[in-house]
Amino acid sequence: MTQTVITEKQVAYQNQTTYKILIIMGFCHLLNDSIQSVIPAMFPVLGKSMGLSFTQLGFIAFSLNMVSSVMQPFIGALSDKKPMPYALPIGMTSTLLGVIGLALAPNYSLVLLSVLFIGLGSAIFHPEGSRVAHMAAGSRKGLAQSIYQVGGNSGQALAPLITALILVPLGQIGAAWFSVVAGIAVMLLSYIAFWYSGRLKELNAQVPFSKVTASQDSGKISKGIILTLVLILFLIFARSWYVAGITNYYAFFAIEQYQFSIQRAQVFLFAFLVAGALGTFFGGPLADKFGKRNIIIVSILGSAPLSILIPFVPASISFILLLLTGFILMSSFSVTVIYAQDLVPGKIGTMAGLTVGLAFGMGAIGSIILGVMADHLGLFTTLTFTGFLPILGALGFLLPSDRKLSQRYE
Repeated sequence: MTQTVITEKQVAYQNQTTYKILIIMGFCHLLNDSIQSVIPAMFPVLGKSMGLSFTQLGFIAFSLNMVSSVMQPFIGALSDKKPMPYALPIGMTSTLLGVIGLALAPNYSLVLLSVLFIGLGSAIFHPEGSRVAHMAAGSRKGLAQSIYQVGGNSGQALAPLITALILVPLGQIGAAWFSVVAGIAVMLLSYIAFWYSGRLKELNAQVPFSKVTASQDSGKISKGIILTLVLILFLIFARSWYVAGITNYYAFFAIEQYQFSIQRAQVFLFAFLVAGALGTFFGGPLADKFGKRNIIIVSILGSAPLSILIPFVPASISFILLLLTGFILMSSFSVTVIYAQDLVPGKIGTMAGLTVGLAFGMGAIGSIILGVMADHLGLFTTLTFTGFLPILGALGFLLPSDRKLSQRYE
């Protein structure tokens, strides 16, 4: 087998962390996901102005999440074979068109079409964004993914504020303000695309991309790797369904259980999402220090005692438990992405699309199923059920250790 000699200088360059690129990508991720959060935040506005049913609103959310999630692995696989630096600003342009359409849409059909444009833009952004974070990471892959992913989770956490400050006073046309957000993201991602293209040329000068891909793809994926991927997906399932249960139904539970106002219930939800964003940030550096497998287990399984208690405690204690659960549970968000990428080297985009896209897709399906449970069994039973989902984190003990992952490719 032909080996390529790489100098110590080249190794040091490849291990260098490019923080400027990571910060820009994290900020663009925040902009992208804040735009996505506009859509569910607009439901009360659209429902009132267009007379939409809950089923029609649910189909809007389902269309957004399924387009953005189902397409991510395919786009990631395509870019693994041939990197596409300029796909990032092109994808965000699709989002820009979708936002303008959403603000001006006179009927339900055009709302759906606009949502599909936003979903397509998100599907392009996430796997390619994760690839840029991987390229800029150097030796600090956990920290790099955390910086990138915390932007997205922070953007999602803005939904309650977007509703209160922009959409309630301005209505549907208020979404037009996010065309400015998308325009800023297009400009920043154009800069990233130039860096991405130049970085590829530098790496190609050392080791041609086609040779790297060929060597990494030379072997078939073993049954052991497939089993490990299935375990990772089960862990993502447990985390995504729990988050879907809290973000979609905890506010209704708090109104019913504690006689909260809508505004006060939104504060509790906002606290959970912000804590989750902080957990996402700290999870990567902790994984760099203590190991990815260990953080995955502690994150998901460790949050179970807290999540189980939440429906049974007074409001003040529930607030504290929501903060702790959000932080602990979401600390594995970026780590599962890195673990999957290390499991199948050379498939950076595919694994990012699979793990992150699957989180969106499972969240969409979970929202529907948990909604049916809430209708038939009640909110208390539904949140009690979701509280036990993190127990599936025990499956993490079946994952190969970080050392075994690294030994496979030495």
